[in-house]
Amino acid sequence: MKINAGEIRVGMLLEYKNDLWQVLKTQHVKPGKGGAFAQVEMKSLNKNTKLNERFRSSETVEKASLEETKYNYLYEDENNHFFMEPKSFEQIEIKKKIIGEKGKLLSENLEVSINFYDNKPISIDLPNQVSCKIKTTDVALKGQTVSSSYKPATLDNGLSIQVPPFIESGDEIILDTRTLEYIKKI
Repeated sequence: MKINAGEIRVGMLLEYKNDLWQVLKTQHVKPGKGGAFAQVEMKSLNKNTKLNERFRSSETVEKASLEETKYNYLYEDENNHFFMEPKSFEQIEIKKKIIGEKGKLLSENLEVSINFYDNKPISIDLPNQVSCKIKTTDVALKGQTVSSSYKPATLDNGLSIQVPPFIESGDEIILDTRTLEYIKKI
């Protein structure tokens, strides 16, 4: 699907120069002289290289058409995460390097959306919020009543986040999967 350069957004996947690129940064620039353009920083999903490119506003680029399917998380081994499609019970495996840090937030039967390009899984989208358990955290200091004072905590999956002072070890919390920030205590 062709889109104008002005419509490029962070996170989009573009087909450009015979490769698949994920947009990392985009900036619309309107210089005093000459036409406006979009300055786009992209990362290749296949070669793991970066590219800075300028697209004039009048140019069009090819947006990659992705197929999104819901899957339930099953388990992991040394190199892969395994998922099952709930209707057909078909299982697929995705390499840990494709999923990255998001893999630590996966829990059994968690429903995720997997994006496919040419029948190959290229990324997963977690639900916006997941529940996690606090493994360890520092003790809150008395007299620390400033509302913006957060303390470090380690979750049971190994991730380190910042939590409010009233959170203690063993508490269950809701975590935002996009920003890895504390939302609320359960």
